[in-house]
Formats: sequence, structure tokens, C-alpha cells
Amino acid sequence: MRVLGVDPGLTRCGVGVVEGVAGRPLTMVGVGVVRTPPDAELGHRLVAIEQGIERWLDEHRPEFVAVERVFSQHNVRTVMGTAQASAVAMLCASRRGIPVALHTPSEVKAAVTGSGRADKAQVGAMVTRLLRLDAPPKPADAADALALAICHIWRAPAQNRLQQAVAAHRTLKGRTA
Repeated sequence: MRVLGVDPGLTRCGVGVVEGVAGRPLTMVGVGVVRTPPDAELGHRLVAIEQGIERWLDEHRPEFVAVERVFSQHNVRTVMGTAQASAVAMLCASRRGIPVALHTPSEVKAAVTGSGRADKAQVGAMVTRLLRLDAPPKPADAADALALAICHIWRAPAQNRLQQAVAAHRTLKGRTA
């Protein structure tokens, strides 16, 4: 399974591609950041993010895209920018028919470090270890994107089994009604 992880942001949008399956060693395929100038007009920044994500999709051909689920922050301006960048990533993937999964920050931290309250340094250290890298990816947005991809690879099999069980239950329930 090849997953593009996206840590959305207007100034720095982390992107990372990981390949592998749950229970086996994972491989980093690529990592980086799509950057936009903070003083640029919002529409131009969103177009730049779209173009950057499209390049990553073209180059790496992921089977899934995992995006950080936007959560409530104290700074409304920050959460709006994050939500807008997140929507661009989801749009780019959906336009190509690539399934999109949303994972919360605490879900990603728990999957990668064992603690939903891990800090950025702990996430970076575990990403480095899990992908057998020489050093943590910089900036932290890039490491977070890889963590999103790892989380999805590890959680997708269980989520798929749950969805299949729910669908089977609905089918059986429909037959008895």
C-alpha cells in the first residue's frame, strides 16, 4: 500500500509518501513541504498548494491519501487556513478517484508513538526509527505527514474489516425486516 500523508497548512503543508503493509517494515518514498508566502493573497496560496499536491500525486501515484483532520484550535485564523489547505488536499485526491482518510492528531500520535499526547519531537523520533532514517525529517510538518501515512497503513486493515462487518450486518438486518 502506498499512502500520501498530508499535514495541511497554508504556509507549510507537509507531504510524505510511505509504502508498506501493517506488520512489515515500512519504506519512505518521499517527503517534503509545499510552501506558500504568508503575504500572498489567499486564493494564490490555495492554488500553489493545489499545484504542489498535484505534483506529488503525479510523481508518487499513491493508492490512498491520509489528511490530518482539522480540530478546534484557539486561533480561528489558524484553524481556517488549516481547513482550507485540508480541503485542497481532499479535492486533489478525490478528483483522481483516490480514497481519502482523515485522522486526528491524537490518533496519529497514538499510532506512531503509543501516546496520543506525544510532542513533535517524539513523533519525529519515532518516524525516524520506523522508517529507518538517518535523521528526523525537517521541518516538523514533513515528519507529521509521514506519521499520517504510517498511521493510515497500520489502521486501514482494521477499519476495512469494521466497515465490512457493518455492511454485512446491515445486509442481514435488511433481509429480516
